[in-house]
Amino acid sequence: MYDFLLIGSGLYNAVFAFEAMKLGKTCIVLEKRDHIGGNCYTSIVNDIVIHNYGAHIFRTSDKYIWEYLQQFAQFNHFINSPIAKYHNEIYNLPFNMNTFSKMWNITTPEEAKAIIAKQSQEIHSVTNLEEHAISLVGRDIYEKLIKGYTEKQWGRKCVDLPPSIMRRIPLRFTYDNNYYNDPYQGIPVGGYTPIIEKMFSGCTILCGIDFNTQKEKYMSMADKVIYSGTIDSFYDYKFGELEYRSLRFEHKEIDVENFQGVAVVNYTDKETPYTRVIEHKHFEFGMQKNTVLSYEYPQSWTRESEPYYPINDDRNNEKYHQYNTLAQMESRVFFGGRLGEYKYYDMQDTIKAALKAVEEIL
Repeated sequence: MYDFLLIGSGLYNAVFAFEAMKLGKTCIVLEKRDHIGGNCYTSIVNDIVIHNYGAHIFRTSDKYIWEYLQQFAQFNHFINSPIAKYHNEIYNLPFNMNTFSKMWNITTPEEAKAIIAKQSQEIHSVTNLEEHAISLVGRDIYEKLIKGYTEKQWGRKCVDLPPSIMRRIPLRFTYDNNYYNDPYQGIPVGGYTPIIEKMFSGCTILCGIDFNTQKEKYMSMADKVIYSGTIDSFYDYKFGELEYRSLRFEHKEIDVENFQGVAVVNYTDKETPYTRVIEHKHFEFGMQKNTVLSYEYPQSWTRESEPYYPINDDRNNEKYHQYNTLAQMESRVFFGGRLGEYKYYDMQDTIKAALKAVEEIL
């Protein structure tokens, strides 16, 4: 009999387990995949650390969270500076003076602001994502750098997406390609898997197990359950499925020293079927003679595929509210993480949420 049964071995449960064991609690972890780490999982191919489920760049403005992770790994000074490729045109991201200069052959912030203001005048009210984007950045940037990428990512036309999908569009009038404003940024040297392994040290871990197939059996193994899977599957889809977007990755090792010159390239035209190409060696400034690429293909979610991005429109949020009402009535089961709370979390959010759960539960 364990104190805690943790469903899922991602970052949320790893933080919870680490803190629980410091207080003398015992934990058993059930993981559906054949490895621990969730979407943060990294592997090594010919001395290159691979982010198997997409780029994971840690960043935070919270010094405590930054220092919390330092106890598990040394971080390098990687700064996220992706580029966008529209057909044969290359643009810097986030949208900044380098982007505007290339787009309009201008040099000053005043010129950029004037063009954006003129183009955004066509929008008189904002009811969908397209109108929202044009009102903020103008027609040119929307057409080349937002529309195609976003429609591939979400599988819907921008006019059919709510403005909330892109609440904030990074926009700055300086020549600064640093995607994030956070003072603390980096990649753990050697990847994220060693961090997760250290957090789970002392736990019993069982991989390749689908908790929902024998729920009662597994729940009898512990006093309390921390569930980081999809909340609707826990309740056997009682109110129907919550919607997600899924991803498919193609990993390729090629005999080229440097394929694209940057860690992340966004393909923003609608014709290219993938949204991003990741060249992993650049996360750790690698000098290997070969390289490994990952092509990221958005796709529709089914119960047989992995859920990545919750679709937080009104219909899904109302459905989640019904499931969460049931969850609040549970005495032994606690839901957390991106899937358990049906909320988009980045890594710093996940750590904060897990630490909050530790305070409330322990």
